[in-house]
Amino acid sequence: MNKQNQSPLVHIVKRGALPWYTAWGIRGGAILLALIVCAIVTTVVTGDNPLQVYATMFEGAFGTARKSWTTMQSTAMLLGVSLAVTPAFRMRFWNIGGEGQVLAGGLAAAACMICLADAVPNWLLIILCVVTSIAAGALWAAIPAFFKAKWNTNETLFTLMMNYVAIQLVAFFVIVWEVPKGAGKIGIINQSTELGWLPVIGNQKYLLNILVIAVLTVGMYIYLNYSKHGYEIAVVGESEKTARYVGIKVERVIVRTMLLSGAICGLVGLLLVSGTDHTVTTTISAGRGFTAVMISWLAKFNPLIMVFVSLLIAFLEKGAGEISTQFGLNQSFSDILTGIILFFIIGCEFFITYKLSFRKSEKKEAK
Repeated sequence: MNKQNQSPLVHIVKRGALPWYTAWGIRGGAILLALIVCAIVTTVVTGDNPLQVYATMFEGAFGTARKSWTTMQSTAMLLGVSLAVTPAFRMRFWNIGGEGQVLAGGLAAAACMICLADAVPNWLLIILCVVTSIAAGALWAAIPAFFKAKWNTNETLFTLMMNYVAIQLVAFFVIVWEVPKGAGKIGIINQSTELGWLPVIGNQKYLLNILVIAVLTVGMYIYLNYSKHGYEIAVVGESEKTARYVGIKVERVIVRTMLLSGAICGLVGLLLVSGTDHTVTTTISAGRGFTAVMISWLAKFNPLIMVFVSLLIAFLEKGAGEISTQFGLNQSFSDILTGIILFFIIGCEFFITYKLSFRKSEKKEAK
């Protein structure tokens, strides 16, 4: 047989749908393998006992009640932004602007707290914070959605650029509202009066945020899987031509879905500014808009699975910080461990979706 006519020794073939237990078995194996690799790297590079390192990571995330609440708060905020971008992703609209939409919502809440604190009763101020934050986030997402629906612009670049505009807007108003002048930051807004602050439930600062995101998670799962809008999103994501053929107005679905995504991001901004941080900075979103992209994809756009993926990411972040402190290692080493674990988790999705097919030997082909 002519060697030039031979097929490649190995080629990649798309799998059929694996049983759920097989897919999760692969993911579990990937995490176990990642922990083994991290243990080897830790031993070789630092000489520390890897089991102690893992115990310290757990201690950093759940060692005390306060640490547990902080981890759950981080999980909730990551989950909130992940839920926001998921409807757009299901529609194959690549919304990379979660960061800017959160900032827009947070800036709107801060503006109400600063400018209207002495003008309206506190109950009305809180309502205004909620409404304006959701509206600001929705508006920030609607702009690229409109251009996509009208002129088919590149939504990835558009939403990404909107992030930078939002950052500069926040930076501008931080200087306008800075306290004291020249400080370069706003500080705690209405610290003495607590006007515009969301109420605290059960003496737990983060409980309200967690409950809001929990309700939102259930609502998003029902919306995507059992509503007419969710069906239309799925059809548009599969094929715009098919969607138009069955009578779905694609442009309307694009704008409506992005309004929803932006509104949820704006709500997250409200929870951060009015609920927990009580200030606004250019970094208040802390990269959650970009991390949410990974969470949504890893969870296969399933809101319920996103809960566990968000918890894993929050655990890694908190645990990584703790090992830096306890073992005298810089943050870079803890980031290396986090990166290794995420690499294996993301990489295992390849083996769930595809398999390697080897060329048959010449003897078998002759038979």
